[in-house]
Amino acid sequence: MRDTPLSFKSFITMTVIIENDFRHFDLNLLLTFRALFEERSVTRAAQRLFLGQPAVSGALKRLREAFGDELFVRTSRGIAPTPRALELARQIEPFLQSLHQVLTQPPVFEPAIARRVFRIGLSDSLEVLTTPEIMDRLSTTAPNVKLIARPTDSTRAAAMLDEGEIELAVGVFPECVQWQRRRPLFQWSFVSVFNPRLVKTRRKRLSMEEFLRYRHVLTSFSAGLNGFVDERLELEGLKRNVVFSSASFATSPFIVRRTPAIATVPDFIGRVWCDALDLAMSPLPFDVPAYEVSLMWSAARDQDPGLAWLAQLFTETFQRSVAARAS
Repeated sequence: MRDTPLSFKSFITMTVIIENDFRHFDLNLLLTFRALFEERSVTRAAQRLFLGQPAVSGALKRLREAFGDELFVRTSRGIAPTPRALELARQIEPFLQSLHQVLTQPPVFEPAIARRVFRIGLSDSLEVLTTPEIMDRLSTTAPNVKLIARPTDSTRAAAMLDEGEIELAVGVFPECVQWQRRRPLFQWSFVSVFNPRLVKTRRKRLSMEEFLRYRHVLTSFSAGLNGFVDERLELEGLKRNVVFSSASFATSPFIVRRTPAIATVPDFIGRVWCDALDLAMSPLPFDVPAYEVSLMWSAARDQDPGLAWLAQLFTETFQRSVAARAS
């Protein structure tokens, strides 16, 4: 019975500590910090905030005292953030955006009457897999909601979310920083796709000899002629003949449909190609790892009901796609 009053006392103590901390800190200083961080100039920050330069200089002094750090140091081009300021910016910006959403955005999102444009980042293969069904659903459930798809990958998505270029990313994201959120969707692996009338196999699964006999087309974001498959083959002293490389998946299915060549692609886009163009699909003749596709968004948008609705729409679309593949 002693646990309850002790827990309550601890709660009251923590509340008092938080209130005392905020009582001695002017939250308006966070707006000054953001202006200084983005403008890299006391003068421009003052103009942006409609304040005099002495007022901003005074606010910077108070910020330095509050955080026990210089925060910004003078350079030949203005001011530069210290490592402490860089870390604070990652924490402060999501807080300010969340507060802005609470104050300005409606608490609910009604798809049927909503008028909104969402910016999503994903590869062209995932775009082909998901957007036809999603746009079909939007046409009936959210006719005034629009999507803008922007190309991205695992190396760029986090930065694009931080910069506000996109609101939702779809792809393979091995890492997720603490100011972003990630929701796993499904796993996939690489397969070979080809025209069975031009690429002859003795069985449904390509042998290594058959895999190496034919020419290959490659999707490479660096537009090179070598990929992970070539690195894997090199370990065994083998080499394939790559005759075409592109950063996009758009052309490859039409090449393999007309020529005796093989494309190695994610299984989810391979199935789309096979269904649409009467192609065949085979596992690779060697072991390959599985990869996980996830949704990723900024933690600052956790309370955005519209984005939550869109994320759920993508989740349901992927779940149906996975169920259809399993059946």
